[in-house]
Amino acid sequence: MTAQFQVITETSRNLNIQIAREIAQKILSGELPQGGIIPGEVYLCAQFGVSRTVLREAIKLLQSKGMLESRPKVGTRVCSETQWNFLDAQLLEWMAGVETTESVYRQFLELRRAIEPQATALAATRATPEQRAGLTEAFEQMAAIAKNFDQQQWTEVDTQFHRIIFLATGNSFYTPFGNVMAAMLQWFIRFSSKEGGVCIDEHRQIYEAIMAEDPERAMQASMSLMESHKHRLGES
Repeated sequence: MTAQFQVITETSRNLNIQIAREIAQKILSGELPQGGIIPGEVYLCAQFGVSRTVLREAIKLLQSKGMLESRPKVGTRVCSETQWNFLDAQLLEWMAGVETTESVYRQFLELRRAIEPQATALAATRATPEQRAGLTEAFEQMAAIAKNFDQQQWTEVDTQFHRIIFLATGNSFYTPFGNVMAAMLQWFIRFSSKEGGVCIDEHRQIYEAIMAEDPERAMQASMSLMESHKHRLGES
């Protein structure tokens, strides 16, 4: 069955981005399968109600993210997910609106395990007074939300909590990665806290270790938070 798309009705300079998002989400959901050829230009232009120029800009954008490749006399094919740039902030934003397989969540948690505990240890010794104040404010909000759970509020403040940790490393490479990680976390936290699980005690241990300037305890607390069963993921 040929994938169906909605006409893009918004008047915007960013029509190509809107179209790219629609196609990307169908790829991410599996409706447009990896290795498959997407519908042709004539069909897609009619479906979206746009010109070929706009559509081609959208296709180029998805090619830049490793999601599509075009070949003469073959068409435009969906690339294997091994070629997708999962660290692209825009792609991560699009993923937030798609039901994702558990394996993708597990892979992200594996990445966090490899990076975030060390960042947390660095934050314990390097955080500025302003960053410690920001972390305190974020944690106090988390503690309040945990008592009367609201997923949207929790997602926002939990993301901010972890972003401050990356910024507090004082490391020029961790800082931009923390910004990307923040986008990833918003998507991951929606899954992890879907049923109200917030791991507030683990976040408290991280917070207290950083405030006590104890890097070893901070690292251990961060590693504890990364255990699969605490994020609705069974052990692999």
